[in-house]
Amino acid sequence: MKKLLITLLAFLPSLAMAASGHGPALEHANIDLTDKSSLQRGAKLYMNYCLGCHTLQYQRYERTFNDIGVPLDLGQKYLMPEGVKVGEQITNSMNKEDAAKWFGAAPPDLTLENRLRGPDWVYTYLKSFYIDPNRPFGVNNEVFPDVGMPHVLMELQGTPVKATERKLIDGEYKDVYVGLKAEGGEMNAAEYDQASLDLTNFLAYIGEPSRLEAEAIGEKVLWFLLLLLVMIFALKKEFWRDIH
Repeated sequence: MKKLLITLLAFLPSLAMAASGHGPALEHANIDLTDKSSLQRGAKLYMNYCLGCHTLQYQRYERTFNDIGVPLDLGQKYLMPEGVKVGEQITNSMNKEDAAKWFGAAPPDLTLENRLRGPDWVYTYLKSFYIDPNRPFGVNNEVFPDVGMPHVLMELQGTPVKATERKLIDGEYKDVYVGLKAEGGEMNAAEYDQASLDLTNFLAYIGEPSRLEAEAIGEKVLWFLLLLLVMIFALKKEFWRDIH
């Protein structure tokens, strides 16, 4: 029942968006929790660009590094703030009251964000920022209209703008919106797509760090039950053979 509720919650944002008719179609995020290279890149992105505002307070550094294959000494050196112990939870020093004044609301913890909204939503969200001079931080988001945060990955993606093309429609040339385009970033479009996927992959792991272990145990249990079924069937035949 609990798993069913979690699944339904994950689909709610997509259903709401579809019902309203607003926002872009969600792009599929090909999540692979066995891809440790992707998880490591996602962890690096998160620690460098997201942790300043968004905590992962239900997860510990040590557990994270062990799971995604990062040696503890390297994790402490490159992925942790100074003075923090490897056994501590992944938090930051931002004061919530100050954050509420700066952003209008304190930035939420993202430990369970991927499970709540789904990986497709998170992946599309990371790719849907665009320049909007009317917003306090100068950007908006197609998936999350009137978003109250800056585009922290802009130096990687470049400056994203709404692009239009002039097309002939009903005998008249009109400017038609064709999507978002970004220029001037450290990454090209394909590299930024991969970075967004890596970050989404990492958040998928953070939301359910024991998932792979649970799936492995579940597979063993199914094989055991199958073997037990065969043994019970053979025992039944042996037991009833003399009676018939």
